[in-house]
Amino acid sequence: MAVAAFKGLFNGECCGNKRMERSPSGRRRVFVQTETGCVLGIELDRSDNAHTVKRKLQVALNIPIEERSLVYGDVVLKNDLSTVRNDSPLLLTKNFMHRSSSTPCLSPTGKDIQQRDQSGPIEILVCSNNFSRTKKLVKEIVKAMKIGIDPLPVCGGLGGAYYFRNCQGENCAIVKPTDEEPYAPNNPKGFVGKSLGQPGLKRSVRVGETGFREVAAYLLDYDNFANVPSTALVKVTHSIFNVNDGVNGNKQQEQKEVSKIASLQQFIPHDFDASDHGTSSFPVSSVHRIGILDIRILNTDRHAGNLLVRKIDGDGGLSQVELVPIDHGLCLPENLEDPYFEWIHWPQASIPFSEDELEYISHLDPFRDSEMLRMELPMIREACLRVLVVCTIFLKTAAVFGLCLAEIGEMMSREFQGQEEEPSELEFICIEARRLLEERNMLSDNVKAGESKFQFEIDCEEEVDLTSNVEKKLASHAHCRPLGGNIRNPLSKLDENAEEWTDDEENVIPPRSDEHAFVAQDRAPTVPRLSMSMKNVSIGEKSWRHEGAMQKSGYLAGTSSGNRSVNEQLPGSTSFVKLADMSEEEWARYLEIFHNLLYPTFSNRKSGSVGQRQRQRLGTSCQF
Repeated sequence: MAVAAFKGLFNGECCGNKRMERSPSGRRRVFVQTETGCVLGIELDRSDNAHTVKRKLQVALNIPIEERSLVYGDVVLKNDLSTVRNDSPLLLTKNFMHRSSSTPCLSPTGKDIQQRDQSGPIEILVCSNNFSRTKKLVKEIVKAMKIGIDPLPVCGGLGGAYYFRNCQGENCAIVKPTDEEPYAPNNPKGFVGKSLGQPGLKRSVRVGETGFREVAAYLLDYDNFANVPSTALVKVTHSIFNVNDGVNGNKQQEQKEVSKIASLQQFIPHDFDASDHGTSSFPVSSVHRIGILDIRILNTDRHAGNLLVRKIDGDGGLSQVELVPIDHGLCLPENLEDPYFEWIHWPQASIPFSEDELEYISHLDPFRDSEMLRMELPMIREACLRVLVVCTIFLKTAAVFGLCLAEIGEMMSREFQGQEEEPSELEFICIEARRLLEERNMLSDNVKAGESKFQFEIDCEEEVDLTSNVEKKLASHAHCRPLGGNIRNPLSKLDENAEEWTDDEENVIPPRSDEHAFVAQDRAPTVPRLSMSMKNVSIGEKSWRHEGAMQKSGYLAGTSSGNRSVNEQLPGSTSFVKLADMSEEEWARYLEIFHNLLYPTFSNRKSGSVGQRQRQRLGTSCQF
């Protein structure tokens, strides 16, 4: 069964989405970023290939190009550059990455390369009609820069960020360079030690790739349903940006203009964030809409600090407020992760969806969403898109069965037993779907080897019996879940940190999407409620876990007293599910099985669900 055939299950129109045509022919401009963050704009000729582009970088920036690859998302570019779109960002990365000190990211010397670039102070990358609002914003900022109104650094947070201002000196945008993210080479807060493309704060979100996730969340927020501020990926040139001189010091280079790839998001004036006030005043619709987006994109960092609150009533009271979700850099991981949904504990999340919300959900099309993101953000990895597809299918089916936001969030959140994580109910379903897929593949191989049609029919009947067992397994799993589902601390407190790349520094090959984040181990994780047959499936990965890792003084508080190495880390969480290692044909069969498993799962939950008892317990206390 092809993916196209499975798409028929989700043939609703995608709100506000227009398919763009790829036009790789003719002269194109690309922005190549080195692993230390330095960016150069290059005009491509028809005769250009990966080698000629690397040679241009070598001449312009005086950097080595041996044993380095030119990467475009998941694709390692070679002779053919026809797939590269105009204004696309490329990454020059080492074939063998080390944990050694990073080299300084210096501006081009000699003749002024910035003039050769022929680009303005701010360039929107992979620009389309979706960024019309951002184009106006960029014009305001550039006009202010010309009259001497410079950006201001943001003091808070773990990564580098800057307020860009308009001609009135008001903050109008926040810019986050990709090479100043936590653990990136030019992080100004002291959290350094990795190259772009290595695992970051989340092992399924690589260093330097949170920016395009911010843009993806905005693009997926059709009709501004969840109120995500306009966001775009840009190339910005300014002297305010941070450049580290190695990892043992944090010395700023002479103030000279440097170009960086960054996310640019409209700054939203607000009164406070959700952590500063009781949540009972928040509109039910706002909580629902943000929750719908968070579920679709598997947001692993939705805490109160990244929910802005604006007063919209005239008397200055809190009778009417508006929620604005920001900071989506840790969404769309490459594997299923344990999400963090702050709203899961709020009473609004236990109120059923409205008719408008159900209609919006019904029109979501994860396959069309994936096509849109491939066009708008060609650097996005297929693994991220598969997570989007699984989570959207899960949301759509749950909504059809009448589950509320809190119930869906609980089913996606993991439970902790002692020091061990157990798979969430969503992950449990994915594990079962993978097991059934492997059984189906084995059956198919046996048929091809010459088994009789009669024997194949018997085996298929046995497979149906195995599938039906998942209802009982999930039932016991669901009834043992605590109220609230998610009991860990938010990522803002750094409970989960980046992992070591490897102990073998001399033989490290940067993983691609088809290799990363899911390796079968000799020992499966301790999951008491999983059957033994489930444990035999490759569901365990603890190779990222640091045994005996200790919390460093001041680290959790986000202080920057000196440079923090990636050796100073806490244990990473377990990965139970990988989606990227399946072929297209296997992926389509997997989705079919996954979708079929959802029906007994949701039916069981509605017949005697935790969510129903929870709503009964809340009773009339949910008054707004």
